[in-house]
Amino acid sequence: MAHVPGLRSPYAKVGRLVYFGRMLDKIRLHAAGKLPADYHANLGQGFDARCCSFLRVAHAELQARTLAGDLDDAALLAWAGDRGGPRTDEECEIWNGFMMKRGFRDPAAAPILAKRIRESGLEGKPIATMFDYLDFDEGRDPVATRAWELRDPVVLLLMGVAGSGKTTIGLRLAAEFGWSFRDADDFHPPENVAKMSAGIPLTDADRAPWLAAIRAYIAAQLARGEPAIVTCSALKERYRAAAIPDPARVKLIHLAGDFALILRRMEARQGHFMKPQMLESQFATLERPAGALEIDIAKSPDDIVREIRAHLGL
Repeated sequence: MAHVPGLRSPYAKVGRLVYFGRMLDKIRLHAAGKLPADYHANLGQGFDARCCSFLRVAHAELQARTLAGDLDDAALLAWAGDRGGPRTDEECEIWNGFMMKRGFRDPAAAPILAKRIRESGLEGKPIATMFDYLDFDEGRDPVATRAWELRDPVVLLLMGVAGSGKTTIGLRLAAEFGWSFRDADDFHPPENVAKMSAGIPLTDADRAPWLAAIRAYIAAQLARGEPAIVTCSALKERYRAAAIPDPARVKLIHLAGDFALILRRMEARQGHFMKPQMLESQFATLERPAGALEIDIAKSPDDIVREIRAHLGL
């Protein structure tokens, strides 16, 4: 099975639990007609059923609550806790360990795992568990995935001048990872939008509430234990410092390109409040960040996403 955009690794955690986020992804993708047919028979079965049993909720109830669309992953997990009763940290650790080791020297699951490995032509891969199999089968490296997903959640901050493709790449990454996405434009107060629509550059005083709103969003995502992707031009070091509450848990990705290329793209955009003539001031303001992953936007969006995935080990 090839990579399924929007379907997370089983190692990906929501709150204290592995697999729960993947189960939510399957529910949403199936409802949207985007879940491959090979996955349909296992909806609510297998690992889905084990996860729901652990949480003491019915899969059909979780499915209905998920598709209502008013709760994010962390809130859905909290809903399950309210519905089925709380689980202790120790119970979650034991359950995670059981799920992640399923198939390893397991008389019941090992034959099934071996059969799937043969059917998928993955005999040469170092697969010891069902989670490893799922990652390899969907084009992920489970070693890198475990190293990424089992640590504290992070937020990816896509930065760069206007027209560098932050929203395009952010939406693609969010779809592939199954993470939340917010665009920088969503955080601007109406006064800022009006100024930019009139071709008037923002002052630092104008930017202050915008950067504070982005910072608050990132902090809230990290506090909930939920990874996310957010865009922000973040052209100066002090703007980045204002927007990033925890540099250790925010990964900065700079989408960079030359003036002529970005100008052509901006001139082709329709209906956006940022005017092409403001691009010169953005390039003059830009302070290239140290330590960020810098990617040339002359590459295709697919290549950019692949490069980011490779850098993150996802």
